[in-house]
Amino acid sequence: MRYRLPLEVNGVAYEEEIEPHRNLLSVLRGELGLTGSKEGCDDSECGACMVLVDGRPVNSCSFLALQAGGRAVQTVEGLAKGGDLHPLQAAFLEQVGVQCGFCTPGMLMSAKALLDQNPNPTEAEVKRHLGGNLCRCTGYAGIVRAVIRAGAAR
Repeated sequence: MRYRLPLEVNGVAYEEEIEPHRNLLSVLRGELGLTGSKEGCDDSECGACMVLVDGRPVNSCSFLALQAGGRAVQTVEGLAKGGDLHPLQAAFLEQVGVQCGFCTPGMLMSAKALLDQNPNPTEAEVKRHLGGNLCRCTGYAGIVRAVIRAGAAR
């Protein structure tokens, strides 16, 4: 059995026909071609697939696509506007918060959710909020600096 799924992703309306067991990540990547969100673990452990649903960070690998129906989904592709980097993206580059880049989309989305709620977080708050995002390359220092800098730039 297939269901019609109305989705709003990065401000664009879509309607897909999907099986009920599909996760949001597979629909974003497969049907919509939005490959910025990564599949790192498929078990909600790494945060590479993090997206925002109604402004809240969710691991899209364990979030059923049907749960996103009628809700606003934002992926990393929706951050930059008109060719200009989002302040978080610019701060990640300036503060060397990127190495291999695999975790970066999830980190950016988690950080955006934090800054939307708290535009001036402390270092401890940033670390706590990004606790669900794993990075194997950076050591996190540049990432934490980037989030704090982006918050201060607001």
